[in-house]
Amino acid sequence: MSAVNSAAASDVLSQYQLNQEGKTPGGNELGKDAFMELMLAQLKNQNPLEPQDNGDFIAQLAQFSSLEEMQNLSGSVDDVVGQFRSSQALQASAMVGKTVLAPSSVGILGSEGEITGTIQVPASTGGLRLSVMNQSGELVRQIDMGSSQAGVVSFQWDGQDGNGNPLPPGPYSIVAQGSYPSGSEQLATMVSANVDSVSLGQGGSITLNLAGMGSIPLSEVKQIN
Repeated sequence: MSAVNSAAASDVLSQYQLNQEGKTPGGNELGKDAFMELMLAQLKNQNPLEPQDNGDFIAQLAQFSSLEEMQNLSGSVDDVVGQFRSSQALQASAMVGKTVLAPSSVGILGSEGEITGTIQVPASTGGLRLSVMNQSGELVRQIDMGSSQAGVVSFQWDGQDGNGNPLPPGPYSIVAQGSYPSGSEQLATMVSANVDSVSLGQGGSITLNLAGMGSIPLSEVKQIN
């Protein structure tokens, strides 16, 4: 740059001096407008006896064009993300009040007087049994479901004890067991539950708040009724 204009150029460049975090003193990132102003300042204050090489100038223009395209692309991506999250929020709100099938060993006996769900049977068993226990851990009902092939087996408990007496509403533990040559094996269960509310987390994650059963990610839900 020319010695006569070096002070002016220094003033312009000092406005955009980057700190260790790669930002200007004002806290903003170096955008396309600032990039263009820096390039013009460089052209105005170059040494006329040693003008900027054409190749260097073209390279700077290419950098400016790339910067502008990246900023436009970033804005487009932000718009798409915003629309996606709005769509997720609408879908999530529509799930409130519905019944879902979720992994759990606890079922809520409500006004409908029954608990339904499924049992994951990994291999054929000669004896499938469902045990229901109250909050005190007392066995209130045992249902022998007989032999079963491997797969998903549905179950339904009518909310009554072994003598046909209706039991009070509330949470009950559901334990499924299969009989195998190696012994009795506890099997995974899924229980139907009502969706009380839905929470949207960072990154668009959706969490379902189930009645009496806590919260689970939407990804763990296997069925929506």
